[in-house]
Amino acid sequence: MKLNKQTNRLIGRAMHDYAMLTDHDRVMVAVSGGVDSLVLLNILKHWQLKAPIKYDLLAVHLDMGFGENEPALISKQLDRLGVDYLLEKTDIGPKALAIEDGRSGCFHCARQRRNRLFELAKERNCTKIAMGHHKEDIIETFFLNMMYAGNLSTMVPRQDLFGGRLGLIRPMAYLEKKAIKEAGRAWGIEPVANPCPMSTKSKRQQVRDLLESIYREDATIKSTIFSSLANLKPDYLLKNKI
Repeated sequence: MKLNKQTNRLIGRAMHDYAMLTDHDRVMVAVSGGVDSLVLLNILKHWQLKAPIKYDLLAVHLDMGFGENEPALISKQLDRLGVDYLLEKTDIGPKALAIEDGRSGCFHCARQRRNRLFELAKERNCTKIAMGHHKEDIIETFFLNMMYAGNLSTMVPRQDLFGGRLGLIRPMAYLEKKAIKEAGRAWGIEPVANPCPMSTKSKRQQVRDLLESIYREDATIKSTIFSSLANLKPDYLLKNKI
């Protein structure tokens, strides 16, 4: 199945704008089991056939310790695609929720998951980690950081780490969630439900609900907010405290 022209164009634009892949990259794809990461894996597999460069793929799923059937359901999707993959069981999730009675569990869970992915990337000689974040994720992260961390920042389409030895890439950064869902349906992807007990109660979900209510009033606001993240005017921001 081919991606529609608009979706393919936006992926290509993000790839080009941020020089996401280079020849002989070994790309670890972080697969949660949701439609976003599974569509990303399909996209990168699809692009292997037409890209002017060569790169290898390794799908990695970290079982966070919440659902017993999750690994089997995800491996079914990965077997169908025919990619190399690694499934690793952890107890990151329950331990994170135990910290401060779960009040900051999402932060600790995300940080530990990210650190383990970095370790696996080093062990498996991966040069890039690809993540399935999209336009709405980037906007939500900006609002989360502004409202709860007190800074103006967000996740970026490409981030170089460890002196450039590893790069985080987000090839779907310019895509909206609806385009990803459409691609998932066309490819027959069967996303695995998130077993985390906090998945519908997190601060991210609260911010998502708030933004969705705004988007319903004016559908153009989403793109305007996204564009504003690359249109900074420092002279019109407050100065740092001395």
